Amino acid sequence: MGELIFHSIVRSVRSRHNNAFLALGQNVLQALIFVGIFYLLFLIMGLRSAAVRGDFLLYIMSGIFLFMCHIRSVGAVAGAEGPTSPMMKHAPMNTVIAIIAAALGALYTQVLTMLLILFFYHTAFTPIEIADPVGAFSMLLLAWFTGCAVGMVFLAIKPWAPNTVGIMSTLYQRANMIASGKMFLANTLPPTMLAMFDWNPLFHAIDQCRGFVFRNYFPRNSSWEYALWVGIILLMIGLMGEFYTRRQVSNSWFARR
Repeated sequence: MGELIFHSIVRSVRSRHNNAFLALGQNVLQALIFVGIFYLLFLIMGLRSAAVRGDFLLYIMSGIFLFMCHIRSVGAVAGAEGPTSPMMKHAPMNTVIAIIAAALGALYTQVLTMLLILFFYHTAFTPIEIADPVGAFSMLLLAWFTGCAVGMVFLAIKPWAPNTVGIMSTLYQRANMIASGKMFLANTLPPTMLAMFDWNPLFHAIDQCRGFVFRNYFPRNSSWEYALWVGIILLMIGLMGEFYTRRQVSNSWFARR
């Protein structure tokens, strides 16, 4: 099973481009574009003073990396091959392997992208200092886990309403451009605005991550435990839905479409 997962991960990572280096390069370029856009946005809108004291680019990247890891895992798991996929005709293959491979492939790509960008920034511009690297990386894994959990729910619903799920998944990913809270700190939000964002587990993961990255920021209005429990609940719902769907789905559903 481990060997099948490994080969499925390789297939998943290389599915975006025939050349694995170019596939990774595209992801690095997208991350750099995100960082550049938000850097200019902060400068134009005069929001730089609202950021935490410390490396301003590291503040931006701490939100961008978790955001990209989350939405990429949502898209990867939601788009994993289902029980009617031609790949499932091969006896050792099953949907569990396809889901795990999609999730780990997304995590591998995002972690490698993050390490490359941080290494380049550290060597070419200014040395970076992270107060608690283990805690910060744990929040990245938490953002990935909650993204996989949301993707599992979409994957379970997809055979019943594929067009609707595609729209819902896109809306969720686009909404997180704002709802993730990567542009501001939870400690600076008034209660009325905080209520608009604290439902989102990614919002809690990003704010907690900044508490681990910067020594002088102590997140009081977010909780990593909340994000973890939401992820576990959504994962269980998604697994139960996927198990039920796998026993009911048929190729004839898609033939009539």
